[in-house]
Amino acid sequence: MRICVFCGSSAGRVRHVRAATEAGRLLARRGIEVVYGGGRVGTMGAVADGALNAGGSVIGVIPHHVVEWEIAHDGLTELHVVDTMHQRKALMADLSDAFVALPGGAGTLDELFEIWTWAQLELHAKPIGLLNVDGYYGHLIAMIDHMVSEGFLKPAYREMVLVDDDLERLLDRFADYVPPVYRWADDAPIE
Repeated sequence: MRICVFCGSSAGRVRHVRAATEAGRLLARRGIEVVYGGGRVGTMGAVADGALNAGGSVIGVIPHHVVEWEIAHDGLTELHVVDTMHQRKALMADLSDAFVALPGGAGTLDELFEIWTWAQLELHAKPIGLLNVDGYYGHLIAMIDHMVSEGFLKPAYREMVLVDDDLERLLDRFADYVPPVYRWADDAPIE
């Protein structure tokens, strides 16, 4: 099994680096290969190092134009250097069986929302999770729920994103994941 971890080239706070390192360790201990953005800085580097130090396998995917910015990790099991950010996201998706977003910035959200949109369009049926470290994603979760209440996101699509503050539980929920089905023909305005 391979899980793609969306996370940042920035470190955030110390607790975010610790959570990323522990996520990498946990995935390795469970025999899950890590797929991620290929950098050795920020929480990206922490996830990779956590998994590698625990004997895990880590596959990085990085566009050549950010190799120097994100400082490509030179100790990975595999490193794919691609031409564009679009190719990066597509290859990470192809290589992965599930997706987890750790705390991160705009790039992390871009990856999360694109993979979630692809699930809504039935381009994949893989589980997607938010690791809500210390409530980091609380405001985003509230916004997502607001999108549902305003009729812009169907409850079935909301159910596609599993949220937990514990990675072990999130991974266990992935094992039971069945993608919801929704048809656009059923769409109508809400009161």
